[in-house]
Amino acid sequence: MTDTSTFPDPTYRDTVLAPLFEGVKRHYAAHMGAINRAHLLMLDETGILTAADARRIAGALRDIDAEVDISALSYTGEFEDYFFLVEAELRRRLGDLGGALHTARSRNDMDHTLFKMALRDHADAMMAQVLHLATALADKAAAEKSTLIVAYTHGQPAQPSTFGHYLGAAVEALLRDAERLDAAIDALGHCPMGAAAITTSGFPIDRPRVAELLGFDGPLLNSYGCIAAVDYVTGLYSAIKLVFLHLGRLIQDMQFWSAFEVGQLYVPNSLVQVSSIMPQKRNPVPIEHMRHLSSVTVGRCDMVVNTMHNTPFTDMNDSEGEVQQAGYAAFESGGRVLELLSAMLPACSINADRVRATTEAACITITELADTLVRDDGLSFRQAHEVASRTAAAVIRQRTSLGQGYAAFAAAFRDETGRDTALTAEAFERATAPETFVALRNRPGGPAPEALDAAFAIYRDRIDRLSRRRHRRIDRISEAAAARNAAFERLLET
Repeated sequence: MTDTSTFPDPTYRDTVLAPLFEGVKRHYAAHMGAINRAHLLMLDETGILTAADARRIAGALRDIDAEVDISALSYTGEFEDYFFLVEAELRRRLGDLGGALHTARSRNDMDHTLFKMALRDHADAMMAQVLHLATALADKAAAEKSTLIVAYTHGQPAQPSTFGHYLGAAVEALLRDAERLDAAIDALGHCPMGAAAITTSGFPIDRPRVAELLGFDGPLLNSYGCIAAVDYVTGLYSAIKLVFLHLGRLIQDMQFWSAFEVGQLYVPNSLVQVSSIMPQKRNPVPIEHMRHLSSVTVGRCDMVVNTMHNTPFTDMNDSEGEVQQAGYAAFESGGRVLELLSAMLPACSINADRVRATTEAACITITELADTLVRDDGLSFRQAHEVASRTAAAVIRQRTSLGQGYAAFAAAFRDETGRDTALTAEAFERATAPETFVALRNRPGGPAPEALDAAFAIYRDRIDRLSRRRHRRIDRISEAAAARNAAFERLLET
């Protein structure tokens, strides 16, 4: 049977090729131009192309850049994709010489280089947002280092702490995520160019030179892995996922703390919406938006990683244009969370009256009473725990505050030990004050102001170190672009 069909099938054109073409216009065309120039410079410098031929190709590339309005292009099916459109333009202007630019390279090494170049731009922008959030949280933590809160465990009031201490924990978790993200961005820093289809080339190519011209640290070594190993994708999206999985837990606390029954966190009017029917409502709905956008971002990261699952260890479309472009949505939704949280949490405040009321009603300083009995009254901790437990039960039953529960405490002490306590009423009130609880916990990582100040200095140093690393990457890419453009201009002038 004779096959009279012609490429592309209209349905394949409309469902696959045209969307990919639009994606290249949006995400990759500029990067492809940079690769074309870097590869041409290498072909010239190694003598794979003559200087005269390289100069003619450079002139044609310059003219294409000036004359072809990429944004106005529509996919017609005349050329398979944007790469072949550019090559056709070169051949229209230069004849057979137009095809010489593709010497010693493949669509395979070009594609993964394009993907890395696009991802490093997105990822470094997200890193900037993460570090901005870390700085905002650290600043808020320092400002609130003496602001008392109720720390909850298992959804129940547990112990007093400070807002600064709580936010310090959030900063530490975020910085660990930022360090994982930084490592994943570093994994984008090695260039696949020169791997060609999968085994390099028989031409005397200079892979380090192309990597340098494109702003990479160097070439990715194994050529098979350049094409087959997609861990630069899975590693990056796994790191991004953790940022938003962990921030989602912080955001959920904001929802819990701002609930009417808890009332510990006050959200300002600028971030509160009203009900259309219930005039008393203050709805902090930005919290809900951050929560669902965090979950959406986690899901988008999982989509990318799961697409790679059980795929063959070789060149495959599963890791290429469609999934790469779909993954960029994670940067969009995640970026919205980072921006909103950076603005919202520093604007919130702690309702001191509700904190005090919950502290008194739930006896959350009782652990310090037990500790005081061990230190000052010679009890074992188990004995002290029993006295404290019976004291708290009596105070809660009487609906009074722990600071006013000295009589209940003295009776519980006598019942447990058979003697009177040496603790005076004044000492008892001091031991059960939340300020005392916090001040005594001056160990590394604790909520006391001195301990927090030491932690804040560490956080600042880690933020600064990550920021410097980010700027070094940006500078390397910028300097490479300048060097590439200068070398290209020199080639045109030879």
